[in-house]
Amino acid sequence: MPSLHRRRFGPLLLAGGAAALVAAPRRDAAAATRREIDADVAAAMTRLRNMDNLAPRLLRDARATLIFPRIVSGGFIVGGQYGEGAALGPNGNIQGYYNIAGVSFGLLAGAQASGLAMFFMTEEAIAALMRADGWEIGTGPTVVALDQGAQMNITATTVLEPVYAITFNQQGLMAALALNGTKISRINPDA
Repeated sequence: MPSLHRRRFGPLLLAGGAAALVAAPRRDAAAATRREIDADVAAAMTRLRNMDNLAPRLLRDARATLIFPRIVSGGFIVGGQYGEGAALGPNGNIQGYYNIAGVSFGLLAGAQASGLAMFFMTEEAIAALMRADGWEIGTGPTVVALDQGAQMNITATTVLEPVYAITFNQQGLMAALALNGTKISRINPDA
């Protein structure tokens, strides 16, 4: 890469990093309590059960469901995302609390908030989530992100992947929620 291009790229990278820092929520200020997470997850579950897509069926068939009611993403060239949520067992009881965090690089600009539901269909996928050091998406079981079109084409005989992910309640001006390279870690929020 010629040095002239590097000189132009450097300020863009710095501006992107600054935008990501401004857009990313501060961990201490944004940390939710168990009660707040529980209320947000309950509202998200109601929304998912009432959706006119594959979500109600995945909720019924999943061995565990990980719900992040609100993930905030933002940046310019360099972006970040963060959210907190809970894992629920097949009976709907909360099994643990988690955060999702990631940094991405590329052609991106904007800010967005959205929810994410991850449906764990196998015990092996649940084991990847439960590891003590967290789970980096893209380094374990396959995660299939279902957009509206893909959800319409899945039938009872085609639900064969270990984990399915559905975004919901999107607000903002970013194209999509990036999952690869995102890390999910167990947290212990205050009561």
